[in-house]
Amino acid sequence: MAPNQITPYLRMWYKWKALRLPWRKQFLVGLDLHGNTYWEFRDVRGHDPNARWRRIVRYPSTTHYGDVKVPPAWHQWLRQLRQDPPSIAEQQEDVVRQERMKVLAAQADARWAAKPSLTDAPVTAAQSKKILGQPEPPLKRRSMQQYPKQQARTPEVDAIPWVDKTAAGVQETTPASSSEGGATMPREQTWQKMQQQQQQTQEQKQSTASKPDPWRQAARGGPSEGWQPKTWTPTPAPPKNS
Repeated sequence: MAPNQITPYLRMWYKWKALRLPWRKQFLVGLDLHGNTYWEFRDVRGHDPNARWRRIVRYPSTTHYGDVKVPPAWHQWLRQLRQDPPSIAEQQEDVVRQERMKVLAAQADARWAAKPSLTDAPVTAAQSKKILGQPEPPLKRRSMQQYPKQQARTPEVDAIPWVDKTAAGVQETTPASSSEGGATMPREQTWQKMQQQQQQTQEQKQSTASKPDPWRQAARGGPSEGWQPKTWTPTPAPPKNS
């Protein structure tokens, strides 16, 4: 029920209910554009005069529960977030603001739809890469002929460090660059380091095995080491004198 549809009799009744007479327990605070009325009353459970008043909303009996709409300003008043209730002029301005926002949103959607989209016109692969920001491939690539060729090696034998390559039938060859410079390949250096580490670990194991264990050689023979508990053998009770 809009305010302009309120009858004079109902308007007078609202003014009468809004008067804060001392014998009344509830007071009318205001109404919204949907015909809902908002009331304020004191809590009966407490007698503290400084306690805040409780606030409720009452909607027309002809309105369905699912159709009840409470404006945001009145929501704030019901939750004690604002002290003064919103006026009718403030509620009308809020409705005008919402309608204006809907119009502006529709205009923004129309402007966005008028702009050209990527899916409207077909583009080439180069244009799509530029739009998406993908890097272009390099113009010149180094050919595979510039890299030195090396003899293929068996990955099974290279992966196992303890296999003898001479026994496996693998022929070690070095490229011309390494033979001319007199330097070994990085793989050969790694192989030599692995062999040295393996020899060092074996020597350490042999040295630790040959050393006597001081804990085993420690003399035993404490007073309580050989003690074992015995079974309980009770002594027979003496005969009773009759």
